[in-house]
Amino acid sequence: MRYLIIGLGIYGSNLAIDLTNMGHEVIGADKDPSLVESIKDYISTAYIIDSTDEMALSVLPLKTVDLVIVAIGENFGASIRTVAILKKLEVKHIYARAIDKLHESILEGFNLDRIITPEQRAANDLVNEITLGNDTTAMRVDEDNLIATFPVPAILVGLNYSTLQLEKDYGLKLLCASRPTSRRNLIGVRHEAYALIPDLTDPNLEVAETDRITCLGSKSAFNRLINKS
Repeated sequence: MRYLIIGLGIYGSNLAIDLTNMGHEVIGADKDPSLVESIKDYISTAYIIDSTDEMALSVLPLKTVDLVIVAIGENFGASIRTVAILKKLEVKHIYARAIDKLHESILEGFNLDRIITPEQRAANDLVNEITLGNDTTAMRVDEDNLIATFPVPAILVGLNYSTLQLEKDYGLKLLCASRPTSRRNLIGVRHEAYALIPDLTDPNLEVAETDRITCLGSKSAFNRLINKS
């Protein structure tokens, strides 16, 4: 796919590089020459352009990209004006970054494909991870529910996976489990990595202390399991 990212600060530049590394064509634009200079060798094309200037913005290939992402965050006014001009120029697919609730509320009025809130999402995920423990990864599903992968609580060790009733006992849906295994990397060096346990219905499969489980549920449901442990 072909993407245009407007705003090449920390968030926009990382997004541009990650999309490029995934094989997509990325065009970047920012009014700061130093930001454009620092990323130009990592993406397809980079423009020095003030996106709040309609004439300058119209020079970009707005109609030949699959998606325009307005990644401007710090300059509230520039973000809103850029989105307004893009809508005026009838750009079909637009994502825009919002840095707070007010910014998000104003962007909602433009009927965009998606409003991105990376700071809020990162903070929320971090809170969930801190709550569950340092060795945890979490992803919010909605306001109340999340998917989290974390070390097996001590209370479950030794039980059989096939007889676990996490949904009944704690309100958590067990999605999968993984176990450390020894693997070789590209140059033949052995290292430990987690591998998916293929069949949790095996009646002889016990929960091991080193296992990690992935569950779906509410924050309160995760707290019930943690407090019980």
